[in-house]
Amino acid sequence: MSANGSKKVIYAALAGNTMIAITKFIASSITGSSAMLSEAIHSLVDTGNQALLLYGLKRSARPADATHPFGYGREIYFWAFMVAVLIFSIGAGVSIYEGIHKLRHPEPMAYVYLNYAVLLLALVFEGVAWWIAFQEFKKTSGNKGFFSEVRESKDPAVFTVLFEDSAAMLGLLIALAGIFLGQTFGIQWMDAASSLAIGVLLAFIAAFLAYECKGLLIGEATHPEVTAGIHEIIGEMTGIERVNEVLTLHFGPHDVLVTVSLDFRNDIQTGQLERDVASLEQRLREKFPLVSRVFIETRSFSRKQQ
Repeated sequence: MSANGSKKVIYAALAGNTMIAITKFIASSITGSSAMLSEAIHSLVDTGNQALLLYGLKRSARPADATHPFGYGREIYFWAFMVAVLIFSIGAGVSIYEGIHKLRHPEPMAYVYLNYAVLLLALVFEGVAWWIAFQEFKKTSGNKGFFSEVRESKDPAVFTVLFEDSAAMLGLLIALAGIFLGQTFGIQWMDAASSLAIGVLLAFIAAFLAYECKGLLIGEATHPEVTAGIHEIIGEMTGIERVNEVLTLHFGPHDVLVTVSLDFRNDIQTGQLERDVASLEQRLREKFPLVSRVFIETRSFSRKQQ
């Protein structure tokens, strides 16, 4: 997926969450609903998160320099991790606090049907943003399960927005259920319980995103299919006796480093060796556009074992 695709997803979520947050805050101030206030805070945090992701994309696009010779691509991983921290500390924290506060001091809701109208409208906006994010995510997904694809995705901008929107839609359904049950059965604490449930949901999503971003920050290899393809290309070359090692590393969602250690035949001429190395690098770049840097080491297998 291109950087433009990532930005498209973020802009769609940013526009939707901004409108939704304003509407929810107005509704919560009128109705006094704890669940609505939690949802408003949730949307406000999501809006800030999308701004952070856009900032991270801009920072990660800077060219390499003397202090960062491999570029700044991994900076998007840092800002995605910060998004997870914000979801946990602000989104989940405030929602749980608000739920506990309303459990201790329950208050009747006013203008209940305004809550229904706002939440249903928010579901429509969130659904559109979620669909855009899901369609972009599908462009790079394979035949594996949804969570498996997220685990292997190297573009945190897309899967972070996708999970944020998923959490938002679940949170809206929880808020609707709490308000409906509270109104139908006259149980005031149901609204507060919905706020607590939304907080727990956000905490879970934040923990999952933080775990995924941590792996990218530390450094992850590219997809196994790419590594297998590299071995396949090497296997088609006649001057190589053994592949000592193939290592890959993502320096950004669209920036992969490949290092290869090869044991060439002992009778190969220097000129042919140079041509083989150049050919291998060219073929790797052509087949895998994400590969930005290739380092090829010639080393005998026996020396590697020492």
